[in-house]
Order: sequence, then C-alpha cells, then structure tokens
Amino acid sequence: MNITYPENLKFLDSHEYVKVDGDIATIGISAFAVDQLGDIVFVEVPEAGATVTKGETFGTVESVKAVEDLIPQFPVL
Repeated sequence: MNITYPENLKFLDSHEYVKVDGDIATIGISAFAVDQLGDIVFVEVPEAGATVTKGETFGTVESVKAVEDLIPQFPVL
C-alpha cells in the first residue's frame, strides 16, 4: 500500500490526524488505520460543533475485524 501524508494534516503515532482551519478541527484516521481495520461498517461520532476533549473517547469506528475508540491525543483548540 502506497501511503501519502498530506502536509496540511497533523498525524499522530496512533494513526489519527487533525486538520485545523481557523477554529474548526477535522479529525480522522490514516489510510494505514483504514487498511488495518478492513471493511468499515459503522462510525459513531458526535454532532457537528461538539466539544472534544484530549484523552476522552468521542466516538468509535467499527469494522468487520474490530471496534476501535476514537480518542484525541492532541490539545483541544
């Protein structure tokens, strides 16, 4: 798998990323994480505009292989 890392995204060792645009942060998982999870069947995330706190679970990604918590490891902006 050929993985690229766009310069406008800040990646963590845990394969999450954040993209900051003004006072809005977009959070996601890397292509590597998607590849390791396999087919993703469900994603649970908070409503748009919700506050996310560093170190606290804010959602889950469910695949045919596993359910993983989404836990931001970056400071809240």
